[in-house]
Amino acid sequence: METALEHILTSTYKDEMIAYLQSHPEYFEEAAALAMSNKRLYSWRAAWLLWSCMTENDSRIRPYIKSFINSLETKPDGHQRELLKILQNMELDEEDEGILFNVCVNLWLKINSQPSVRYTAFVLMSKMADKYPELLHEVLLLTEDHYIETLSPGIKHSISRVIEKIRQ
Repeated sequence: METALEHILTSTYKDEMIAYLQSHPEYFEEAAALAMSNKRLYSWRAAWLLWSCMTENDSRIRPYIKSFINSLETKPDGHQRELLKILQNMELDEEDEGILFNVCVNLWLKINSQPSVRYTAFVLMSKMADKYPELLHEVLLLTEDHYIETLSPGIKHSISRVIEKIRQ
């Protein structure tokens, strides 16, 4: 049977979903659980809704960081992108950053994945390389032509701007 939150996720528009979760904070935990699950109609929407409703370094997300990271590689492309966007807004501890960096490298290396997923993974890698300069060389190695050639022109341009920033 469909829960109230699941119904909202599939029957309303963005503003209504956001308003619902904001006015019913008791559903935040259910939204997080759905975001980690593999429920076809609900999971990526729940992750998208969490990202849309969260604040930077949101304490409500903190308990789910490890689960989000650990579930990333088992999710479809769009779902991965939404989980990455959530994690991008969180301060992670060093161990979680290391695991997430490796996951992002794996996502980046999948050249047939959606460009938006690869871009988001690359942005996270570069953010971590800013914090840990010893990663800069590794990130730059991952910008060889064969990793970039399958990207759309807009994503290529965005990646080139990130690369410029890394090199400065």
